[in-house]
Amino acid sequence: MRNRKKVILFNKPFGVLCQFSSSAGRKTLANFIDVPHVYAAGRLDLNSEGLLVLTDDGALQYRLSDPRHKLEKIYWVQVERSPERAALDALRHGVVLDGQMTLPAKVREIGEPEGLWPREPPIRYRKNVPTAWLEVRIREGRNRQVRRMTAAMGHPTLRLVRYAVGPYTLDGLAPGKWRQVGNPESD
Repeated sequence: MRNRKKVILFNKPFGVLCQFSSSAGRKTLANFIDVPHVYAAGRLDLNSEGLLVLTDDGALQYRLSDPRHKLEKIYWVQVERSPERAALDALRHGVVLDGQMTLPAKVREIGEPEGLWPREPPIRYRKNVPTAWLEVRIREGRNRQVRRMTAAMGHPTLRLVRYAVGPYTLDGLAPGKWRQVGNPESD
């Protein structure tokens, strides 16, 4: 009998650390997921929300998180002000971060994603500063990359939700909830 590997999709809420060990009273993955021996394939910072893939399959974890595999990740990003075409084109061509050019991103302006849950706490609201939503697709994963890219274009990120990692998506997954799925590479 073959030992099936575990793959867990988790919708990480705002303010949750991407680790199982406790840290100064903050919520961690252990507050939501009680499955032994699974580890996050990639991370989301404390202020980001959305899809986190966890697995006990080291090879899958490596393929999902190592930038050399250039696996596409899709983010929904709420930014300050509506970006001009030049800012979007700059993201599409790559942005210099820490002296190195990012890979080109696929970027398009979208409406607020359908079915998006309210964030707790809500983002800051400023009456005279409109916001816009972008769908950003990248194939690398530098530290806080999407936030740093939008900031470099003069449009700070207010809310960042990772929607997809490769074949995995948030579809049907409420914040703080998880489900186990099959590994498409072994099924």
